[in-house]
Amino acid sequence: MKHIFTGCQPSSDQLHIGNYFGAIKPMIDLQKTGEFDKVTLFIADLHACTKILDRDLSALPVWTLNTIKLYIACGMDPQKVFMFKQSDVPAHTELSWILSCFTNVGFMQRMHVYKDAVANEKEHLMSIGSMNYPILMAADILLYDPDLIPIGQDNKAHIEYMRDTVSKIHHKLKKDLFTLPDAYIQKEIAEVKGLDGRKMSKSYDNFIGLLDNPEIILKKVKKIKTTDLGPDDPKDPNTCCIYNILRLFLNTEEDAKIRIRYAEGIGYKELKDITYEKLITFVTPIQKKFATIKDEDVVKTLQKNALQANEIANKKIDQVYKAMGLR
Repeated sequence: MKHIFTGCQPSSDQLHIGNYFGAIKPMIDLQKTGEFDKVTLFIADLHACTKILDRDLSALPVWTLNTIKLYIACGMDPQKVFMFKQSDVPAHTELSWILSCFTNVGFMQRMHVYKDAVANEKEHLMSIGSMNYPILMAADILLYDPDLIPIGQDNKAHIEYMRDTVSKIHHKLKKDLFTLPDAYIQKEIAEVKGLDGRKMSKSYDNFIGLLDNPEIILKKVKKIKTTDLGPDDPKDPNTCCIYNILRLFLNTEEDAKIRIRYAEGIGYKELKDITYEKLITFVTPIQKKFATIKDEDVVKTLQKNALQANEIANKKIDQVYKAMGLR
């Protein structure tokens, strides 16, 4: 049985187009190939708790439901995909503790989350949970022995951490307990750019949401960063913030035509108008489908799947504890 496994953190009441092209679409495309017998999506609500010092998480249950509903609205089939909530399975935190005991501080200080905090002189404000994010991520994956995990480019270092730690555990305990999956990164869209040219992120407030209404989308498109080049000046699409978003919605023929327009000269206003129309065409059917999905149906699915997820995860924890002499 071949198994795809991925998670999504519920960090607000909606997802953005970066989430769609970086995580949702690759998962759906892999599901459609028919090469995998099992597809799993878990909602990483425990990971959301790393922001608890900075944010009010009282709406987390709503964020969780909306995240799942958006995956379904984007094309994920709930009848074919096994979906569950991370916090419903205590084994995730149990295994995270075991992995942390095999991890030295120096290794975690090489992770990008910590290095970013140091670069911004905020490491003293960083929670231990944020620093240990890669450890919990590794536990999430290792409990279920998947074959393939779709990830973003920024998670590549976390996978390397997982491989290093598993190697330590297998060597120390003289027993192979975990299956190491392959990482799947679509290089051409591994990182979706936001309105300012940085990675699209809610924390940068440079995103276009899947549930944004036309008025909000128009305001955001108008804010996309440009240069002082005139309408008739040739432009390089590869360095254009508008193109970085627009390209996601173009087929091969459309992309070739727009690149010619860039070389000949095209105004930023026209480019933004085209981008706006593409965005509205894209999000409208997603929003219509989202509105038809009932919260109570999602809750029932999560409750049912939690039982099966616990059965699988507890079996793995039992194997780990026995190998360590804890049972």
